[in-house]
Amino acid sequence: MKRFIPFLPKPPAVSVIRLQGVIASGGRGALSDAGLAGMIEKAFAKGKPRAVALVINSPGGSPAQSSLIGARIRRLSEEKKVPVHAFVEDVAASGGYWLACAADHIWVDETSIVGSIGVISASFGLDEFIERYGIKRRVYTAGNSKSMLDPFQAEKPEDVARLKALQEQIHATFITHVKTRRAGKLPEGRDLFTGEIWVGAGAQEVGLIDGVGHLEPKMKDLFGKDVRFNVFSQRRSFLARFGIAAGETALGALEDRAAFARFGL
Repeated sequence: MKRFIPFLPKPPAVSVIRLQGVIASGGRGALSDAGLAGMIEKAFAKGKPRAVALVINSPGGSPAQSSLIGARIRRLSEEKKVPVHAFVEDVAASGGYWLACAADHIWVDETSIVGSIGVISASFGLDEFIERYGIKRRVYTAGNSKSMLDPFQAEKPEDVARLKALQEQIHATFITHVKTRRAGKLPEGRDLFTGEIWVGAGAQEVGLIDGVGHLEPKMKDLFGKDVRFNVFSQRRSFLARFGIAAGETALGALEDRAAFARFGL
């Protein structure tokens, strides 16, 4: 009731942004810059927050979307002069850790998984399967590099080399992001960028996090026991709110489950 009485100082507020799921450019509740933009903007503006807390549970996904979301968070943090804390639940791996690095401080549970600073690409080779059934693949291009790694054609060494070159560029950008955001906290001479993962306090030993801590007690330690939390979450589409997109949602859940399963979750 105190906060509604005029002239009395309001208790400090912390905006809480939940980032749950696979990072992708669109569809089935994935985390994307376009989908999160409005929510993130409100979180930094509404109620003059003392801090923004990111609650992250993501196995990763699109490097570009990870970069765009992280850049938006950093831009607003610097413009509004509002510090950002990341709290990892089950996992912040690959693109999920990219998002965590947008924060000034990263906190985890003793069982949280973090890291996987690398780039992965996976597909299937179906050329022998279609050949067995007498099916021929016909592809016509203008430009020698237009078709690459077609799953219905035999794998070509030059295609693999091109893919690896692209991955190396993205990996280098990821490494720069981590080194910049964790500057002064990473150990000298330790290669942390092999795709390895760490659990809980083990990640603190290599400088990838700042410690073990949970949202409410940590924010109360920093801003007082009266701190209030303003929670921001993604808005569901009109169709999803009425259950019309149930089939699409079920498919998305299967895709999310497969991504989380890579980390035994």
